[in-house]
Amino acid sequence: MKSKPLWRISVTTTREAGDAVAELLGSTLGQPVSSHFHVETGVSIITVYGRRKLMSHDVREKISAGLKWIKNCGLKIGSGKIIVAKVRREDWATSWKRHFKPIEIGDALLIKPSWSKRKPRKNQAVVVLDPGLSFGTGQHPTTMFCLGEVAKWRTKGKSRSFLDLGAGSGILAIAAAKLGCQPVRAIDSDPEAIRVARANARANRVHKKLRITRGDVAKLPIRAKRQYDLICANLISDLLIAEKRRIAAQLNRHGTLMLAGILKREFAQVRTAFEELDLKLVSSECRGEWRSGSFCFVREKLF
Repeated sequence: MKSKPLWRISVTTTREAGDAVAELLGSTLGQPVSSHFHVETGVSIITVYGRRKLMSHDVREKISAGLKWIKNCGLKIGSGKIIVAKVRREDWATSWKRHFKPIEIGDALLIKPSWSKRKPRKNQAVVVLDPGLSFGTGQHPTTMFCLGEVAKWRTKGKSRSFLDLGAGSGILAIAAAKLGCQPVRAIDSDPEAIRVARANARANRVHKKLRITRGDVAKLPIRAKRQYDLICANLISDLLIAEKRRIAAQLNRHGTLMLAGILKREFAQVRTAFEELDLKLVSSECRGEWRSGSFCFVREKLF
């Protein structure tokens, strides 16, 4: 029996406007939304699959009006091109996998989906992670920065403690455990993120080497009983600035704090906020519209 075709409705935009465009497509079409971000080009493609009748003239007009509204709100939407194409079901079921290729973080780490046959290099740790609906697989430039920093700051023969503020898929905590960090802890305020992260930790056989718990950055203790050598805070700029003291309080005086999730135009403000706490920028990286940085204390911490 011949399979019936599906229709793919996509909007080409920027990472900055990706969430807003996804919300627009999902609410307008009443279907689940998927997104793909191309690291090299900085282009996001937001897609909905469904029946042809989803895309009437009125619906196209509504999407176009929504894109104009998003642009007027100050977000850069890129081309905002709307594409409608027919996709056979048997192709749709597997073709999306082509977008998720293995990622190498130097010689230290290989991150790959479960269907990849890529073999690790000698002494290269492997994290197996399949793409989900809402949580990262390492493709985003801010996540790649954090992974690279964890690999860079590890010390041979010495284990470092690690804290991830915003666990998501658990990729950073899992990678840290694979690279020899201990203890490893990750928190997230979203219970679904906790469920996904714990499942991924079990799949990678490191669930006994880390703790993933529900927690709120805004409720971290100012006088922390435990402090960490490495902390990753891949969060929005407003939250980083608002909770800078709570975040910095978790870092020991010889540790490294990785701040990511920051748009280039917002980085200076974030940097200034943390420099006020006696932290200095020791490394930084720009990819597309994002800038990330690692900070260390200038002198003994005043907490």
